Amino acid sequence: MTMAYEPRDVAPRLATGAFILNSGLSKLKADEATAQGLHGMACTAYPFLEKLGAGRFTRLLACTEIAVGGALLAPFVPTRVAGLALTGFSGGLVGLYLRVPGMRQEGSLRPTQDGIALAKDTWMLGIGLGFLGAGPRRTCATASHRSRRSARSHSRCGC
Repeated sequence: MTMAYEPRDVAPRLATGAFILNSGLSKLKADEATAQGLHGMACTAYPFLEKLGAGRFTRLLACTEIAVGGALLAPFVPTRVAGLALTGFSGGLVGLYLRVPGMRQEGSLRPTQDGIALAKDTWMLGIGLGFLGAGPRRTCATASHRSRRSARSHSRCGC
């Protein structure tokens, strides 16, 4: 099986994937009070979520986190695909930070003490955007053959 990512992607994929996967697995066991709190905060930022019950919302959030974390950890998922999932997910979390009252200092993007837990999700958005900008893997078939020396070296592999 070939890896769908470059070695430089291993550390951020492992760190971010494990973090998100753990968060999702923890939410699967959330009690009613936790579910109500998560749902209430999400509804403040995204009113359309009021249509879902707190328990269902929390289960869907947990499954989403498990899927995103799993995609980041799975070696066969291309970095760009994992980055797309991470960017979408973390974009929603940054939206919470920006929309929920009391998370930011007045007239600033700087977090309040209560907002630090959400403000830290910006690092996941940065990693996701970085993964989206990652170039495709360079294989022998796509390598540049601009010089005679390069062409000769690739003649052995048939490209």
